[in-house]
Amino acid sequence: MIKGILGYAHYLLKETIQPGETVVDATCGNGNDTLYLSKLVGDEGSVFGFDIQKQAIENTKQRLLQHNRTNVTLIHDSHANISNHIQPTTIIGGAIFNLGYLPKSDKSIITKGESTTLAIHNILKQLKEGGLIIIVVYHGHPGGQEEKESVLHKAKSLDQKLFSVLRYDFINQKNNPPFLLAIQKNTD
Repeated sequence: MIKGILGYAHYLLKETIQPGETVVDATCGNGNDTLYLSKLVGDEGSVFGFDIQKQAIENTKQRLLQHNRTNVTLIHDSHANISNHIQPTTIIGGAIFNLGYLPKSDKSIITKGESTTLAIHNILKQLKEGGLIIIVVYHGHPGGQEEKESVLHKAKSLDQKLFSVLRYDFINQKNNPPFLLAIQKNTD
C-alpha cells in the first residue's frame, strides 16, 4: 500500500525515533505532529514545538491538553532560533517540518526559505546518527516556490558521505501537490 505524504512522514519517524529521546516539531501548526512525536518519545522523552503564530501555539496546546500530554515545550518563536532554545549538547532524535501556512488562518504568514534552511542546518548539527529530519514541502501558495527552491538547494548540497536525502512525491497529482524530503544522518 502506498502511503500518503503525512502517513509516510509518520512511518519514517516511528522507524527512527526511540522512547526517551528529544525531538523537534519545527512548525506546530494545529498540533498533529507535535502530539504524534509526544507519543513516540513517551513520558521520558521531550518535544520542542516551534511556531511563529500565537494561534498555532494555542491550537497545539489545546490538542496536547485533550490527550494529557505533558512532555512538550511549546515555543512561540521561529524555528530558525532553535539554537536559542535547545542546549547545543542535546542530541536530537528527529524532527519534522510542515512548510507553508497554518490551515484556516492568515495565508500571508508563511514559512520562508531562509529561516527553514537555517533551522535544518542547526538541527543537523545535533541530530543523532541514523536520525531523520522530515520536511513536508507545501509550495502551491505565494512564496512557496521560493522556499521549495531554497530547501531543495540545501538538501542537494549536503555531503552524501554524511547524509542521505530522499524525495517522496506523487507525480500524477495536479495543483502543486506537497512532497516529502527525508534527510538522514548516516552512521559510521
